Amino acid sequence: MRMLKRHTNIALIYFFLIAFLGVMLRIFPIVDMPVNYRFIVHTHSHIALLGWVYTGLTTLIYFAFLKSAAVRKRYRIIFWFTQITIIGMLVTFPFTGYALFSIIFSSLFLLASYWFVYFFFKHCPATLKKKPSYKLVKISLWYMVISSLGPWALGAIMNTAGSGSPWYRNAIYFFLHFQYNGWFIVALCGIFLFVFEQKSYTLSRKVFTPFYYLLNGGVVLTFFLSLLWMHPNWSFYLLALLGGVMQLISFGMLFRAVYARAMSIFKEMSSLVKTSVWMAILFLFVKLCAQILGSFPVISDTVFTNLDMIISYIHWVFLGLVSVLLMAFLYQFQLMKLSLSRLYFYIAGFFLTELLIFSRGMAAIAGIEMTSYLHLLIGIASLWLLIAIALILAGQLSLKD
Repeated sequence: MRMLKRHTNIALIYFFLIAFLGVMLRIFPIVDMPVNYRFIVHTHSHIALLGWVYTGLTTLIYFAFLKSAAVRKRYRIIFWFTQITIIGMLVTFPFTGYALFSIIFSSLFLLASYWFVYFFFKHCPATLKKKPSYKLVKISLWYMVISSLGPWALGAIMNTAGSGSPWYRNAIYFFLHFQYNGWFIVALCGIFLFVFEQKSYTLSRKVFTPFYYLLNGGVVLTFFLSLLWMHPNWSFYLLALLGGVMQLISFGMLFRAVYARAMSIFKEMSSLVKTSVWMAILFLFVKLCAQILGSFPVISDTVFTNLDMIISYIHWVFLGLVSVLLMAFLYQFQLMKLSLSRLYFYIAGFFLTELLIFSRGMAAIAGIEMTSYLHLLIGIASLWLLIAIALILAGQLSLKD
């Protein structure tokens, strides 16, 4: 437990760092800073996905599925090798962007993630492999491996078609899609079911089997949403719509199946976990609706030409759905110290930044010229979010082993 609490500390430090970088990006239009904007964007995105979420999720997976196995020493080697690659990216991307050393550390991270996947499959106890939670975590790890095909392809694409080609952009979208919609969300679903299994409730095969196939079919098909920026054949829009509907149905089935049991299980849980789960359901519902709406040409054509709309969607999933659930599960497993007031403060800052960035995007669509003060307001809202995460981190670091 002590080891995993320290790993949680490291994950939250990454969370704080990406919030700090986020403030830098938000105030860049109004403050002259001697840094390369694109390099900071690269750092921000890599540490968000590969630092905060990856470290937090793998900590949860180890706690749920591996802590009973005698593999601690071997896991520590994998963990610290992975951290070296993340720190390497943290200190190279801000100064060089995509260059020799940052690419080396990024590549080593991918190899480290494969190592973790192999380690998980090999050492997870056989009794747990029969559980629905394991099946979801297993497929989520395969999505992580699949997503890595995007970064591996970038080198070949840059040497042939160039960074301005559609293939380059699609490789990045491929990586992001299977990270967010495959690895992150499916793994968190697995952890959610694990919590229920710990409370003596296992999803029946009759419910789990259709949920599993609809969910994963939706994950694959919603990738076509990421290709709509090219204005492809109508079949791409239809497949994207089908994927969105499949995911909506799958989560509807899950919610219906567990609702009654969840109400009794929630009575045994803290207000913080209950609040987080209900907020996550809201975030997920909005995301699922956005996916379906985004499959229609009139909306996809508008969104893909509006950076603020893209950022607000990514933040909605990352800062809302993924991060709130991640903190809730770390708290549930007693790996993290978090008060309800600090969670509310974080969520308030999150909603404020989302509102302002989304409003700027909508104003651009409507052709309304926004006041220059909006950049300042977004910067202040991002600072609010940074303070919230700093308070969460401070509380965690005060936690005794």
